[in-house]
Amino acid sequence: MINVTVQDHTLAVDMQGADKLWALRSHLDIPLANITGIRRDPEMARRWWAGVRAPGTHLPGVLRAGTFHQNGRRVFFDVRDPDNTVIVDLRDEHFDQLVLEVDDPDAVVTTVESNLREESQLRPPE
Repeated sequence: MINVTVQDHTLAVDMQGADKLWALRSHLDIPLANITGIRRDPEMARRWWAGVRAPGTHLPGVLRAGTFHQNGRRVFFDVRDPDNTVIVDLRDEHFDQLVLEVDDPDAVVTTVESNLREESQLRPPE
């Protein structure tokens, strides 16, 4: 399971229980300024090919967790149930994208989008 929260202009992603083992990570902090978008996309998690796994875990139809390399991009997965998947697009981060299973995808998307709007209003124009 994954717990996603927004605090102090940062998206905090906490892997819980065995997810820490499968994903080979326990926590990610992403500044809101580095998030370019978030959306629900169960089909992304259902695709049979996620890229080259390194390091991570992939049990087809059961679990996909860890780092996957896709066409020069680094994508972090932690998904068992694709129906509860959110995709977080990133810039200037170790990962280009996060594919995460969460309890309530609609609530996570709404919360992050709301915080992204607030964050953009705080930033000075470029």
